[in-house]
Amino acid sequence: MTDKKAKIAELIEMQKKFIAYEHENGVDMKDYFAPEPGHLLDGYKESYMQKAMELVDIAHAEKGSSR
Repeated sequence: MTDKKAKIAELIEMQKKFIAYEHENGVDMKDYFAPEPGHLLDGYKESYMQKAMELVDIAHAEKGSSR
């Protein structure tokens, strides 16, 4: 699997887990933006953004462009 496909798979898996959590528990904005340490969403937003930006960098490299 290419790095690009692996990143996409990681993002999709993160989305599935988030959606499942949201359906079961609902998502309070506090838990999303400032979760307590150890909460399922602790670090989620930052990790998702980092992986998404890595994917953007891969796409730019493929096209020879930059952001």
